[in-house]
Amino acid sequence: MTSPALQRRLGLRDAVFLGLGSMIGAGVFSAFGPAAAAAGSGLLLALAIAAVVAFGNATSTAQLAAVHPTSGGVYAYGRAELGPWWGYAAGWGFIIGKTASCAAMALTAAAYLAPAGWERPVAAVVVVALVTVNLFGITRTALVTRVLVVFVLAALAVGVSAIGMSGGAVGFSGVFEGGVYGTLQAAGLLFFAFAGYARIATLGEEVRDPQRTIPRAIVLAFAGALVTYAVVAVAVLTALGPDGLAASTAPLADAVRQVGAAWAVPLVQVGAAAASLGALLALIAGIGRTAFAMARQGDLPRALAAVHPRWHVPHRAELALGAVVVTLVLLVDLRGAIGFSSFGVLLYYAVANFAAWRQGGEARRYPRVLQAIGLVGCVVLGFTLPWQAVVAGVGVVAVGLALRAVRVRLTRRT
Repeated sequence: MTSPALQRRLGLRDAVFLGLGSMIGAGVFSAFGPAAAAAGSGLLLALAIAAVVAFGNATSTAQLAAVHPTSGGVYAYGRAELGPWWGYAAGWGFIIGKTASCAAMALTAAAYLAPAGWERPVAAVVVVALVTVNLFGITRTALVTRVLVVFVLAALAVGVSAIGMSGGAVGFSGVFEGGVYGTLQAAGLLFFAFAGYARIATLGEEVRDPQRTIPRAIVLAFAGALVTYAVVAVAVLTALGPDGLAASTAPLADAVRQVGAAWAVPLVQVGAAAASLGALLALIAGIGRTAFAMARQGDLPRALAAVHPRWHVPHRAELALGAVVVTLVLLVDLRGAIGFSSFGVLLYYAVANFAAWRQGGEARRYPRVLQAIGLVGCVVLGFTLPWQAVVAGVGVVAVGLALRAVRVRLTRRT
């Protein structure tokens, strides 16, 4: 009897919306404040730097996905192109870091949706609901993501239009106000907002005509997210100025309030909640597929490699992830303490760039200079992270590598 397997049900539009749902998440509503605090009006230059580095990573991921149309994203690509230890390091960093991001995203959504004091229970309910959506098949995930993305884009359009119609503007100084370090730090903060295109690659076994669809979806989703972030950045910087933006925890809502369009604030706030939900939904799908791929190779417990016979999803991996995230949101608040997640993302894309650099012949779709930009960018942005984040990230990766070393040694003995 043939074992259940993942099925290719996603088209180009589904893949693009899943990528957009990952990238146009809570970051577009919250990332500009910390970035402005680091770079001032150099925020726009920081956004450009982040976009260049992210584009290098996106093209590396697209090139690898065309050759390896399988689940797991960079975990699978690293194994195939560089060896099992490289793939494991990328996959482990992704799962640990992004699991913390799931908890943070659930708490962010609950902060908009729940009455004061009820954030944790509501966050847990949100996680259970979105895991349930994922369990009913990847097409359900794609449909819900599409609805959320359309609503978020509508909320952003209303907010930006309200600012544009006000006619008022706050002056701001040159584009290099924050200096080299401040600009690079802001670029690092904004880079992570673009990182969601990897979610498309993790679904490699569920996309139709993956060699053609995945690379196109990654580039289209990246382009859509870049335009969105650029438009919103200009709008909030114009309305609030660098100092006002740096002091804001909800920049778009504060910007529409500043220009006298208070009527738009509730819609912007609901849009922020929807963005958090869309990003969380895509994260659950991406982490579940990466865990499934790692379990299939024995790098995680093999029981997680099961596929549901009816819905054709890695249900055990997603249920395990849901249980972990629910536990986290009930016990700890990770919104301000997930620096190692940033480290894991940079490691993940560094492996992707190196693997794509090694490819040649018919596999090569983009010039190597793009992989060099992506790899150097990941290293440079890593140096802008707080030292605590780097230490935590190195520690988490070291624990994962030690666990694999023990498993490999035990396997050889038996």
